Amino acid sequence: PVEFIGGTTQDAIDLNAREFNKTDIGEDSYYTTYGIMEPKLKTRIEKAIKEKFNETSDILDKFDFSYNPANIFIYAMLKKDFKFLEPFEKLAEGVFGQNPNKVEYFGISEDSSSKLYQNVSVLFYNSPNDYAVKLHTKSNDEVVLYKTKDDKKFNELFEDIKNKSDNFSGNQHFNSNDRLKVPNLNLYQMTSFPNVEGRPIKDSDFFISQTLETVEFKMDNEGVYLKSEAAIMMKLTSVGRPPQIRRFYFDDTFVLFLIEKGKSVPYFALRVDDVELLNKTGKKK
Repeated sequence: PVEFIGGTTQDAIDLNAREFNKTDIGEDSYYTTYGIMEPKLKTRIEKAIKEKFNETSDILDKFDFSYNPANIFIYAMLKKDFKFLEPFEKLAEGVFGQNPNKVEYFGISEDSSSKLYQNVSVLFYNSPNDYAVKLHTKSNDEVVLYKTKDDKKFNELFEDIKNKSDNFSGNQHFNSNDRLKVPNLNLYQMTSFPNVEGRPIKDSDFFISQTLETVEFKMDNEGVYLKSEAAIMMKLTSVGRPPQIRRFYFDDTFVLFLIEKGKSVPYFALRVDDVELLNKTGKKK
């Protein structure tokens, strides 16, 4: 945990509180390294992410890699690219929430092939405004979708999912009386954390001089692509009824989690409340 001389900022407190660690994700999905700031460190990172993920970096060029033994660079990339068991049906465009502009959807309709049912497990269905499903993939990754407007932290929302799933006594198999509707998502965001920069760190001779993080996330009827980079530069200083039609329509605010099978903590979380606005951030091909 990072604590600053003169008081720790709320951003640092929030970052320190992260419960996720390396044991919650397979080593084949991430790359991390650190070293003294110098040109060959940048070259080493570029070579490593190309060999491991066939990816290039969006952030390395934004740092000065001139040789400086007083600067330490810390880097991480997360990469996931997986397909659903079967491609979902492309559904008709429709609105999302209060935005009148239409967006693209995929899912399962009354006319869809029954082979798509294997893609979905129902976690719970308590009401038309309180439900969650899990989407299965060809890898060990799972997509959890939770319809809720609760304004809670992601870890609290995920705990709610687990509790509601454990207490749900209904049918957890997706069947011909069920429907699924999920919007295509295309997000790209670059973020820095200025409130943790430039402050001397307690019990060290360093301060954080520069931070940068990117998230690129895409989801459509075929699967999910996720690429995220994060980097920190540290400077050394002298501091019984008729069958119920259940419509799992994620056409308003919802939360998405990505988690590996057998893990208890998701490695990615996203709250979606305006798909059109979110999709405008996506990288153009």
